[in-house]
Amino acid sequence: MSLLPLWTSQELQTVFGISLTANWNSYGVSIDSRSIEKGDLFFALSGPNFDGHGYVNAALDSGAAGAVVDRILPDVDPSKLIIVPNVMEALIALGKAARNRVNVPIIAVTGSVGKTGTKEALKAALSRYKKTHASVLSYNNDIGVPLSLARMPYDAQYGIFEMGMNHKGELEELVKLVRPDVAIITTVELAHSEFFQNVEEIADAKAEIFTSMNEGGIAVLNYDNPHYERLAAKATEAGVEKIISFGNNAKADVEILRYFFHDTCSCVIADIMGKVMTYKVGMLGYHWVMNSLAVLATVDVVGADLGLSGLGLAELKPLVGRGRRERIYFDIATEASFLLIDESYNANPASMEAAIKTLGQCESQDINRRIAVLCDMGELGSHADQLHCGLAPILKKAAVDRVFMVGKHMKALADFITKEMSEINVNYFNDNTALERALLHDIRDGDVIMIKGSNSGGMSAIVQSLNQLDINFDKQAVSS
Repeated sequence: MSLLPLWTSQELQTVFGISLTANWNSYGVSIDSRSIEKGDLFFALSGPNFDGHGYVNAALDSGAAGAVVDRILPDVDPSKLIIVPNVMEALIALGKAARNRVNVPIIAVTGSVGKTGTKEALKAALSRYKKTHASVLSYNNDIGVPLSLARMPYDAQYGIFEMGMNHKGELEELVKLVRPDVAIITTVELAHSEFFQNVEEIADAKAEIFTSMNEGGIAVLNYDNPHYERLAAKATEAGVEKIISFGNNAKADVEILRYFFHDTCSCVIADIMGKVMTYKVGMLGYHWVMNSLAVLATVDVVGADLGLSGLGLAELKPLVGRGRRERIYFDIATEASFLLIDESYNANPASMEAAIKTLGQCESQDINRRIAVLCDMGELGSHADQLHCGLAPILKKAAVDRVFMVGKHMKALADFITKEMSEINVNYFNDNTALERALLHDIRDGDVIMIKGSNSGGMSAIVQSLNQLDINFDKQAVSS
């Protein structure tokens, strides 16, 4: 807990237009009673299937300073309650107040893939220079964005906010709250296509991020993406003052000159708007190279130190479900092991392609087989089977030896590979339990196993099962 309050009682009274019966300060903001930290202000949000008011006592017992509620609660100390007409609107009001009390560069990040990774990389880069606040995890929706704003300290010197969408109009509402100075669109790909007729509509929805930027706003766009010109036109139409492009193209403002992949990192030489820079990204894959270009373009335009930011990128560590790697030792006698690549957080065609390519980039004399464990990509509408079958040539190019698949759309891919690509061993299952049982039985020393799928597929449970195979002995001694 910080020594200084995030929100004083006087500020809370002003924001909510109420009088507190006791003076207390808030040192954090939470909507989850299970993760309360001492001094947090708990918002008792309600939805169709839950009511946060039922968790107020639990939050207070866990150390919350107080709770924002919409009614008096029996058996709860009234001095700990802030009673408002609508709890969600109160959270939005606190987010707006947080945005209004700072005058520092605010950065918004969106895109069909790479939002969270770019946000985390940008945080790592800027934090080496000045105090930086950023959204946690994937808090990028109508609740996560105001919550992330409300958590921004008044003395933050940079603010970074991830924004997601799967319907037209969503980003337009979120950007009104954030009012960014810099807006990054990582890329536009076919994702959430169940809700859009074509990729152009997705591009237009992403371009909503430009609609409420601060005066003199800057857009950072992927020059290699087919929709670059469309996005640039939308930015100009919205009054964006400057457009910075990044990509593997001499016409891009921020350009890849060379890049190399190692076992756990990517090394890059890039031209950052006339400044040639050599740096390392602590993540493996071409998509991370591209993310780093967007990051360093932003670092440069907000006046931060490129050298320090490069050191921050080198220290990047994968998040759970987003490329985290674990060496799993499963036989103490033979020191047999496999490399687990956890990409289980979510999936769309672009992120699935990136994950498979990263699996293919694993190069070592110790590799036995490359194994992909895949489940359905969600929200792809009537093109789902076709898009799943489109993964076949990517798997082949990545030299994947075996594929374990589950899901009705993965069945189409399994049938296609079985018919057209005899060099890939296909294993299709009707449910996760059967897949997991077969996978655990099949693992061999030296395998590299990558797990990927949409959240609804429950792939994280298989990751957990594989991690539980890890035996307890001195891995440092083995590696040395």
